Amino acid sequence: MKQKIKWFFTELMNMYSGKKSYFSKKRIESGIAFVIAQWGMIFFLLEKHSTLSMGEFVLWATVEFAVAGWMVTKIQKEKATNTENTDETENPQ
Repeated sequence: MKQKIKWFFTELMNMYSGKKSYFSKKRIESGIAFVIAQWGMIFFLLEKHSTLSMGEFVLWATVEFAVAGWMVTKIQKEKATNTENTDETENPQ
């Protein structure tokens, strides 16, 4: 267990030092931003649910789905770009 914790923090340090790391800096940072956004949206809903009109709730849900869809699209686009780059380096034409 201690070895896994040490590996985890070593990889995090490598990620921010410019060395090759197991983790993707973009994905970690966008994941943290997504969690913070979700926490804020859920906190807002919990605090305001008794006073929200149906229109405001629909707007809240729209923003939730837009953020989630944007994140999925961004990750899929990054995967496609990485796959294309990998194919080009492995099979140059």
